[in-house]
Amino acid sequence: MIPTSYPTQEEIARLSARMLLEIGAVHFNAREPFTLASGLPSPTYIDCRKLISYPRIRATLMDFLAVTVMRNAGFEAFDNIAGGETAGIPFAALVAERMALPMTYVRKKPKGYGRNARIEGVMTEGERVLLVEDLTTDGGSKLSFVDAIRETGATCGHTAVIFYYGIFPETIQTLADHGVALHHLCTWWDVLTEARESGAFDDETLTEVEAFLRAPRRWQDARAGK
Repeated sequence: MIPTSYPTQEEIARLSARMLLEIGAVHFNAREPFTLASGLPSPTYIDCRKLISYPRIRATLMDFLAVTVMRNAGFEAFDNIAGGETAGIPFAALVAERMALPMTYVRKKPKGYGRNARIEGVMTEGERVLLVEDLTTDGGSKLSFVDAIRETGATCGHTAVIFYYGIFPETIQTLADHGVALHHLCTWWDVLTEARESGAFDDETLTEVEAFLRAPRRWQDARAGK
């Protein structure tokens, strides 16, 4: 069903952050930081993959993502919804259902046999494609997916995610330089605000998390190698 209710962007951000906290998708640990894929430490970690196991929250967030995209990009702006392998695939399918559009997905790299394809499903030249993922940090991983979509002759000028880190100022510009606009539901700042209001974590942890969010590179440099 196509969503027809449009909460404010601020209310969507607040509720999305609350839902992520409610299901334990948000992890804060300042004393024993997590190690990111980059090898750098972080007191924060988020697991949006957990969302697929919570039908009420999953449905609400997908309604939010669909209305955010339609409000920001246009009601008839897309012909195809593509998910990025792997986390983006279920969310792309759910958004495509809500927007009454075909769904495809993009492999991280060619599968190495058969058609050696990166695009699975039907995507044709001239289609306007929305790329859907679970989250973005600095936007870099989205560019490969966008390029694969464009190689089919389709266009891709928008990507939508549930969660955007919101702490690396170059992210929006990196995507914009590639001709891509970012749409998201909430950021670490929304989660931090909701975590404080709900008492989900102790004050010491939240203070250290805020220090990281305000200067992530400096925080990481001070702890790298420890």
